[in-house]
Amino acid sequence: MKIALMDSGIGLLAAAGVLRTMRPDVDLVLSSNPASMPWGPRTPEEITELALGCARAAAAHEPDALIIACNTASVHALAALRAELEPALPVIATVPAIKPAAALGGPVAIWATPATTGSAYQRGLIRDFGGTAAVTEVACPGLADAVDHGDQAAIDAAVADAAARTPAGTAALVLGCTHYELVAERIRAAVAPTALPTLTLHGSAEPVVAQALRRVADPTRRGNGTLTVLHAGTPTTLPTVALAYPGTALLGAAPLTAPAA
Repeated sequence: MKIALMDSGIGLLAAAGVLRTMRPDVDLVLSSNPASMPWGPRTPEEITELALGCARAAAAHEPDALIIACNTASVHALAALRAELEPALPVIATVPAIKPAAALGGPVAIWATPATTGSAYQRGLIRDFGGTAAVTEVACPGLADAVDHGDQAAIDAAVADAAARTPAGTAALVLGCTHYELVAERIRAAVAPTALPTLTLHGSAEPVVAQALRRVADPTRRGNGTLTVLHAGTPTTLPTVALAYPGTALLGAAPLTAPAA
């Protein structure tokens, strides 16, 4: 089995790490375009074009499913990606975990990129799945970019800024950008002083991986555990900073492969 993941940068590592843990045999294709980071401030049209580029590069490797491991791309490019690639290639979007967070009943905060925060897509999820919970949207400018570059000072500054705008008494925090899952414990530590003692963090990596495995035509077919990394369609290796985050060590080195003919 081969699963492809696409994102602007290294945010896809959270889901890739879960996949490698659940199915060590799965062949992974990680397709991103870090030179175009960040996607959050871009127009929906620009995001769609960049996402299509990453998806097409991944599709050339003939995966069994493609995970859009990017909330911003899922918001703005899902329809275009599915129109071009399905039904031949199942496309799985990343959805902020608003429903399970709201089900706990307490106040919920959603941290997301500026492009996702306040979008009709996210507001629709809040309307449909937020229930009676008080939900606050918190934009996190610069956080995804800082995570992608491993800029520790910038990560701390962006996290502190978002934490200061997160309502006191928050019971559940939704990580509405895949990059944020790579620094989840730093986010928890920043929010915890004013949050409820029962604060829970909700990411998307595990649910999106489970959905991808359900969509694969033959989930029993085994792979060889290979890893292919593409930057703007060009085979490369994982940047050193990528393996510094929790849960990514299993990804190891990336063997280079050529696109399928």
